[in-house]
Amino acid sequence: MRILSGLEEARFGFLGAVGGLPVDHGVFFDLGGGSLQVGRFRNRRLVGALSVPLGSLRVSDAFLKSDPPTPREIRKLREHVRETLDEAGIRALAADEQLVGTGGSLRNLAKVDQRASGYPIARLHGYELARRRLHEITLSLAPLRQKKRARVPGLNADRRDSVVGGGLVIETLMETLGADAVVVSGQGVREGLALSMARETLDASETVRRRSLDALAARFVGWSEDRAARREAFAAALYAALERRPKNELADALRQAARILDIGRTVDFFDRHEHVADLVLTTDLAGFSHRQVALLAAVVRQAGDEDERLGRSLAPLVTHDDEEPLERAAVLLALADEVTERTPPGSRATLACRVRGSDAVVTVAALPSWSVRGLGARFEAAFGRKLKLVPGARLRR
Repeated sequence: MRILSGLEEARFGFLGAVGGLPVDHGVFFDLGGGSLQVGRFRNRRLVGALSVPLGSLRVSDAFLKSDPPTPREIRKLREHVRETLDEAGIRALAADEQLVGTGGSLRNLAKVDQRASGYPIARLHGYELARRRLHEITLSLAPLRQKKRARVPGLNADRRDSVVGGGLVIETLMETLGADAVVVSGQGVREGLALSMARETLDASETVRRRSLDALAARFVGWSEDRAARREAFAAALYAALERRPKNELADALRQAARILDIGRTVDFFDRHEHVADLVLTTDLAGFSHRQVALLAAVVRQAGDEDERLGRSLAPLVTHDDEEPLERAAVLLALADEVTERTPPGSRATLACRVRGSDAVVTVAALPSWSVRGLGARFEAAFGRKLKLVPGARLRR
């Protein structure tokens, strides 16, 4: 056994905290009981790190001696943290940088915020805690005695003596950096230590997302790589041809939904969309922001039920402005899925789509004759065009 140095702890903390989040540039911190590790990263590579003695237990023991702490004690603690950070030379965030944080105090404060707001996703990893909310929560906890503080929803009773000190350290760090919010990581030194045994650098966020989805899909016997890849290609081709106001985040959500839709077969074929959406919302998918998770779940659920508007229950991650783009993506997923189901396995299937007047003409090689019926009406409502499907059999004649 050996004790990690402060810089080693910072390096492992970075690998663990940032590895599963879609953040490319920024500053990360790991607030423990005795020290605070802070590091800067570019292109998901650590470029500098330091460790300062500002752990939540350390500062609480040194400054917050009363129960509850007095305003003077809180002021002295803030001054000490500010001076220590200034001496360490921590610079403000650049325009393209984000703040990522980990550690028990931060996670507990984020849980308190989640519980208070009725947040739609239960998982903590990837949650964004606003500095304004952090200030309000810390301000509300500070006047409480520790015994009463332990009963606050979301707060671990073991943190009652140090959470206020930890909150003040984080808030002062955010002020120094000019950060309006911190992305909370549910991972840290332990995960970073394990990851360091395989690699010293982090994969791109897109690669992390892809691997995470494939790992989820591989758990289900109803999932087929061939069918998933075909549906994904069909969905991407339809979106590129038909969406007049394309958005990268919706295009990504559609492709991801097309890739994992089959995992719902293992539970129930007819309700597979609902089951997949539930799995997405409750699984710790790596590399996804909470908004990306919400969009993915909404596209899948709406594809299976045109009357379903999951987005309305996912506020504030999904807004009113997302409703129409989400419905169009859901219709395209339903169409890509229908085409995939009717394409003979192992055949060479290609799809082309073009707009001709008021019609959207979709031609699919190797597809037998098929009438779109109800899906055609839904397509026309979403896109304002009639869907004309030209199967392969008609092309050969």
